[in-house]
Amino acid sequence: MARQDIDAPGPKKRVLFICTHNAARSQMAEALLKNKYGSRYEVGSAGSRPGKLDPLAVKVLQEIGIDISQNKPKSVDDFVRPGTEYDYVVTVCDAAAQECPFLPAVHQVHKPFNDPSRFYGTEEEQLNNMRSLRDQISDWIDDFFR
Repeated sequence: MARQDIDAPGPKKRVLFICTHNAARSQMAEALLKNKYGSRYEVGSAGSRPGKLDPLAVKVLQEIGIDISQNKPKSVDDFVRPGTEYDYVVTVCDAAAQECPFLPAVHQVHKPFNDPSRFYGTEEEQLNNMRSLRDQISDWIDDFFR
């Protein structure tokens, strides 16, 4: 999906990624967008029910030189402020799309990705699944925000 308004000059566009626990998918999306296109976007992430940062998400981002080890999961409520509007609010899981409060945004985007809490198997199998998830999110960010 090509976005013509993304390359417009001016202030940074505001993007908020949301998933249920703000533990993996939204954290990775935030970090990847900041890393790739941070000069054009002010990026945050939050959860409808914040949990604990997923250590496998930390590990697979470290593999590509991005450190989120000090990130803390945040609540969507922390981003609901009078007069605050986002250019993009992106839900990255099905549950968040159903549970989240309305956040004013020019574009509401729903792009669900696989739930890492459902990755089973050995640690290496789980890491491979998380790498695949990281790469899917990264590719989508390139396609949507480039």
